Amino acid sequence: MMGATAPTDQAPENLDVKGSRHRQVGGGLMIKEDAAKSRSTITSEYIEKQGAGLNPMQLIEMLPGVNTTSTDPMGLSGGHMTMRGLTESQIGFTLEGFPINDIGSYAVYPQEIVDPENLRSINVEQGSADLDSPHISATGGAVNMYLLNPKERLGGKLVGSYGNYNARRIFGRLDTGYVGNTNVRGYVSFSDAVQESWRGPGGQNKMHGETKWVSAWGKGNVVSFSLVGNQSTGVMFPSTYMDTWKKTGIYNSYSSKWDPKHPDKNYYQLHRNPFTNIYASAPSTFTLTDNLTLTETPYFWYGNGNGGGAYSEDLTKQQYGSQTMTGSIGPYNSSSSNAKSLLLYNPSNTQTYRPGAVTKLTLHTGINRLSIGYWFEYSKQIQTGPYSMIDYATGKPEDLMGSGPNLVLANGQTAMYRDSLTQTRIHTMFIADSLSLLHDRLTLEAGLKYTVVNRQGHNFLPDTSTGPYINGSWQQPLPAASIRFKINDENQLFASSTTNFRIPMNTSLYDSGAYSAGSGYSTHANANMKPEISISEEFGWRYQGPTVMSSITYFHYNFTNRLYQQTVTMPNGDYYSRSINGGNSHADGVDLEVGTRPILYHLRPYFSAEYINARTDSNVAAGSGSDYVFSKGKFAPQTPKYQIGFNLDYDDGHLFGGYSLKYVARQYSSFTNDQHIPGYLTMNINAGYRFRNWGPLKSPTLRLNLRNITDQHYLGFVNGTAANGLATTGVYGSKIKAGSSTFSIAAPFMVMGSASVEF
Repeated sequence: MMGATAPTDQAPENLDVKGSRHRQVGGGLMIKEDAAKSRSTITSEYIEKQGAGLNPMQLIEMLPGVNTTSTDPMGLSGGHMTMRGLTESQIGFTLEGFPINDIGSYAVYPQEIVDPENLRSINVEQGSADLDSPHISATGGAVNMYLLNPKERLGGKLVGSYGNYNARRIFGRLDTGYVGNTNVRGYVSFSDAVQESWRGPGGQNKMHGETKWVSAWGKGNVVSFSLVGNQSTGVMFPSTYMDTWKKTGIYNSYSSKWDPKHPDKNYYQLHRNPFTNIYASAPSTFTLTDNLTLTETPYFWYGNGNGGGAYSEDLTKQQYGSQTMTGSIGPYNSSSSNAKSLLLYNPSNTQTYRPGAVTKLTLHTGINRLSIGYWFEYSKQIQTGPYSMIDYATGKPEDLMGSGPNLVLANGQTAMYRDSLTQTRIHTMFIADSLSLLHDRLTLEAGLKYTVVNRQGHNFLPDTSTGPYINGSWQQPLPAASIRFKINDENQLFASSTTNFRIPMNTSLYDSGAYSAGSGYSTHANANMKPEISISEEFGWRYQGPTVMSSITYFHYNFTNRLYQQTVTMPNGDYYSRSINGGNSHADGVDLEVGTRPILYHLRPYFSAEYINARTDSNVAAGSGSDYVFSKGKFAPQTPKYQIGFNLDYDDGHLFGGYSLKYVARQYSSFTNDQHIPGYLTMNINAGYRFRNWGPLKSPTLRLNLRNITDQHYLGFVNGTAANGLATTGVYGSKIKAGSSTFSIAAPFMVMGSASVEF
């Protein structure tokens, strides 16, 4: 639980067991693991052969239990992921030991995190996060990313790439080497990527910068500092409903034409996604005595952006809670000729400030290793939904963040469809003890984490069901225990049991959205929800020979108070969404991975697979009325029963290439299993050549990457899960209308060529 590769520790820099650069297992898809639980790791050798600029979710797609979907080929518009059937909002993501998940919704935006050229490794913990992981949402495992350390000598790297959809990307990194006569070294990097939308008008773009600095001295003292900056303004891709997908397929996109006389809310310029992120972290280790080590990981997380949207507004009849009044915006007011159908820009702004720190003391006394620590975080999240002006000549918002002329009501208030401030304070204490016996053949670990989360919310909208001030408080003890036994140098057994939890999203605290007399706000608060609890058990065997490595893990998990979003349809046709307790669920499954070092003709195959039987243990509340659907015993939605991955790598030092495939079985989109997305198979190819050094230029390389080579068009992810996909009869006999699950359309074929050189 608290081993040397916990997120807040300094991970080892050399991940290759052998000395040769091109002998890593499976082409960099496996390393020698020692954790007393399931864990899979990819290294920089695998990463650097993939398509330029791919995001971390795309990079881990071959690992057991991992199911990822990108909505565009380069991953610039983000993506989605499940692991053992649990979504990214239930998986804890860290970079250099600090949390990446959104503090309110726990969403992950993989395109914003890191440039792959700077990644040293990504490890995936399929069953549970470590005790010192800074998460309040990781009920389904963790993904930990580590940056390369700066080089000891002056140097750098340049990469240029071009592909279909007019995709272009440049990347550059400069390593300072040791600065003067100090022990300080660092690097600064920058990338710029753009592509045209593969379905619909517009495109995606991203500017990204990173820097990392390290100072090491004495015996084990290391101070590091990392700073990541990201800015993007791409056009989003709309999700789809099943009936829409069957009618239009991939041709479901925003409109490319603007007519001032007939303004269209689906015009693509009104659906952009401007966002700015700044992440800073300083994971540092200090050797206080021969037996006592202090690890300190302070961090700061800043984000500001939105997902755009537009709505027709009636200035003569505005709702401010239960009050109806007139409104005005810029030159328009309730007496204007078009006052009843004025199209306004309506972005969903989120601004986040999030400082925190993880402190850990570790005492080594012979065969015993005792760690105690404390994680504190204070975050402030401001979420608004202003109505602002559109330039009717061009169809563009006058301001992408919704500033400028806003809709003002007769009482002087600025109209918002959401307007909240959430402050979250996290206090987590943890203790872990590891005992090594039988000359390190037997390792016993046990620990306890106790988390206290307090949320203070202020909803500035009127006439809400919970009032203007909402306080939420959750406390949870989280025990963990594990055992690892080395049968010999090549074989080991491990077992673990871990408890994790996820507190409700901050959006569940607030009424928000449009207001109607029949149903109130379109999003209903549910401020008294219990946290989601998961108990995970694993038992596994690893074989780590000189040529072949393998791992097989049986896992079981139980969930109580499973949290999800639901849409409720009223008898009068109005509808609203809410967060609800989906009851209990459980799963049993097996993960497998096998990889080799070079065998015949420099080939290194890798194979991964998962089988899971995940079941819902409760009847879930229906999307209308107060009845329930028959979901008890049904297969869990968003969970493929089977997954298979295969990668074949060839590398003789100069010529390299690879072929990979991934099969993902059907995924249900309803709790009654009456709607699903079919299984799909995708394949990728990479090929390249490294030339000999030429003067100061080191390893000039040409690379070609092809993704989804059969250009398969498919639904890759279930975004919103309905209680039932088709009309049905409830547990109490009521007629229940068909639900409305939404889906993401997966990215098509892409080809990209890259040229790179180091110096």
